Amino acid sequence: MTATPAPGTVRVLLADDHAAIRAGLRLLLDAADGVEVVGEAADGTAAVTNARALRPDVVLMDLRMPGTDGITATRAIVAEGLADVLVLTTFDLDEYVDGALRAGAAGFLLKTAEPTALVDAVRRVAAGDGVLAPEVTRRVLAQLSGGRAPARGPSPATTTTTDPAGRPDPRLAGLTPREVDVLGALGRGLSNQGIADELVITEATAKTHVSRVLAKLGVVSRMQAAIVARDAGLA
Repeated sequence: MTATPAPGTVRVLLADDHAAIRAGLRLLLDAADGVEVVGEAADGTAAVTNARALRPDVVLMDLRMPGTDGITATRAIVAEGLADVLVLTTFDLDEYVDGALRAGAAGFLLKTAEPTALVDAVRRVAAGDGVLAPEVTRRVLAQLSGGRAPARGPSPATTTTTDPAGRPDPRLAGLTPREVDVLGALGRGLSNQGIADELVITEATAKTHVSRVLAKLGVVSRMQAAIVARDAGLA
């Protein structure tokens, strides 16, 4: 008989083609408070199948696997709303980072990450936050801002919802002023708690606003919302 997980436990599915890596990750995560590994997959097809069956909170996804790769599997899992995906890979090449984030991954970490950082990332993704490895954060933000160095968020007086030609960005037409503020915060990479602190609201309210912003924009991840924010000049 399978034990019922404790309330608040983060349920994780491991997807990696190396059994030894999966075993090491299982030992690490099962030893962490409030985290439980509920299944494993050795390729992308199995990852999607097991995500459908097990409905984990987070899929810890490798990118290079035989058959269906991790990016394709991520896209399928996110599209079906099966789980949030945290990519864990050896490679930080631009095409992998960009492909994973555009597929809807909620986070991207390298396998060189410290154990505590990995556990924290799993918890943060399960809580609705996005996570990027420090090694790739600056490069990703530079790409999102058109090759410019990452910039601090604008003050309310300078916030705009127009494109570079001065036209209103139609993607933001359905957002309330508060949701525009939230989108700008997402563009600057703030967590739910960071958004709450900046807007003087509760973290639960921030999470609700983030969910509504993603739904209205038709995107599936905070990183994709950040792209919209930067395109619109909000960050």
